[in-house]
Amino acid sequence: MNPTTVSVIEQHPLFRQALAGVIDGVPELVRGPLTASVDEFLAHRAAPGVVVLDTQLPGRNGAGAVLAVAEAGHRPLVLSTAATHADVRAALAAGARGFLTKSADVPEIAAAMRAVAAGGNYVSPTLAARLLHTPAPAPVARTVLTDRERQVLALLAHGDRDVDIARALTISVRTVRSHLDRIREKTGRRRRSELTRLAIGEGLLHST
Repeated sequence: MNPTTVSVIEQHPLFRQALAGVIDGVPELVRGPLTASVDEFLAHRAAPGVVVLDTQLPGRNGAGAVLAVAEAGHRPLVLSTAATHADVRAALAAGARGFLTKSADVPEIAAAMRAVAAGGNYVSPTLAARLLHTPAPAPVARTVLTDRERQVLALLAHGDRDVDIARALTISVRTVRSHLDRIREKTGRRRRSELTRLAIGEGLLHST
């Protein structure tokens, strides 16, 4: 059986190298690109494989980072300190094949890599128990947002900055921020990570 390529997207050099060491210690895995951001990783145009990534990254981050990796044909395995039930649900909805916290030990990280490399899924037992005992948030009605607000929300969830959204929609940055203010007022979601989770729940990340 050919070894599976495992790449790493992690902004902290020491942790990035530590993960490289875990990959090197598993015979059926081979090390792929080690990068600090999603855009840097995608620029390598690596063959499909497993990608271990944090969700707290420069540039594209959160569920938007997971989605970008998944849409490029890879199998995302999230390893992050941001591990609330909402974070985990959003990452899995965006295409993550697994989720671990950074408190996981080396054997568990290696086991998760093996599981995802074999085509399976892996969620740490602690997170899995938390998901089972936490009700999913009620979805926001799709009629709440206008078409333009939905376009803005989708682009934000893909990791675009306000200036990028303005350029893509041929509107001003001020108008983009006005749309975002209205979205926040309508939905009660304030942070960009919360808005990204909202976009995933609404199925907007596949519409741009």
